[in-house]
Amino acid sequence: MSRLTSTLAAVAMGLAAATSAQAADRELTVYTYDSFVSDWGMAPQVKPAFEAQCNCTVNFVGLEDAVALLQRVKLEGNNTKADLVLGLDLNLVDEAKASGLFAPHKVNTNSLNMPIEWHDDTFVPFDYGYFAFVYDTEALPNPPKSLDELINADPSLKVIIQDPRSSTPGLGLMLWMKSVYGDQAASAWSKMSDNILTTTKGWSEAYFNLFLAGEAPMVLSYSTSPAYHMAVEGTDRFQAAPFAEGHYLQVEVAAKLANSSNSELADEFLEFMVNEGFQQHVPLTNVMYPVNLPAAAMPEAYGKLIQPAKVLKLDDANVNNQRKAWVKEWLGAMTN
Repeated sequence: MSRLTSTLAAVAMGLAAATSAQAADRELTVYTYDSFVSDWGMAPQVKPAFEAQCNCTVNFVGLEDAVALLQRVKLEGNNTKADLVLGLDLNLVDEAKASGLFAPHKVNTNSLNMPIEWHDDTFVPFDYGYFAFVYDTEALPNPPKSLDELINADPSLKVIIQDPRSSTPGLGLMLWMKSVYGDQAASAWSKMSDNILTTTKGWSEAYFNLFLAGEAPMVLSYSTSPAYHMAVEGTDRFQAAPFAEGHYLQVEVAAKLANSSNSELADEFLEFMVNEGFQQHVPLTNVMYPVNLPAAAMPEAYGKLIQPAKVLKLDDANVNNQRKAWVKEWLGAMTN
């Protein structure tokens, strides 16, 4: 090899090494909820796939729930270390947008498969589901068939719910009750209070620590929760009760922070999030309906799930404007 060739080769190798090192130094910090980052959650599945694609490092930071996620970034403001927030709830989108902390995305969401049309320019959906009460068929062979039956049930029937101030399902139940009972929601809560064993801060504590441990035969969760038990554990024991009034919709979304120093990397992740490398893990890891996965790729267990008689959803702006008042109403009803 000539001296010139040798020199050029050395320069090329040096540039390649520098480029590789620079790419490897790229880091994306994602705030999400704690079940997403758990050993059985989606983070262990999607982290290596995206890191291989982007030649970067993804740092997932787990917090209690979607409500806690928004509270955290609002508290940190422009000083937040997050580049992206993954796991906000549809019912928090209006409040999140009003904060001014999030930036528009570049993802084409027109072809996503969802029960509602999605045209938001800031928040990208990655899964959806319906809030439901999951019950133990061995402990409760004849569950309530409606919210009305539940709130008027004998006090011996105990259920576990979550706090709407700190939990996505808890907030979902509050909106579910409001959408069904309207101005009479406080009275409905008062009736249900006799049936509530406990109100937990988050979903994991309610479902795993209490419900599956047999502390109560019924727990606030999702209509999709039984899919995991059927597909992974091979048991039909845990099922969701179909309620005559319908079920409240949840859509989970992600968005990048406006002050992120890794905006392009955040855009790349959002695009990755709605494609197969991410979406294929949603049904049996996040245990929700994916927004972009062929029907043929869905687990068989999803064909056995309940389907809402009616999809319930309040106006996002109304939820944002009234949420504090409705939480106060809930607190008053539960403490009387």
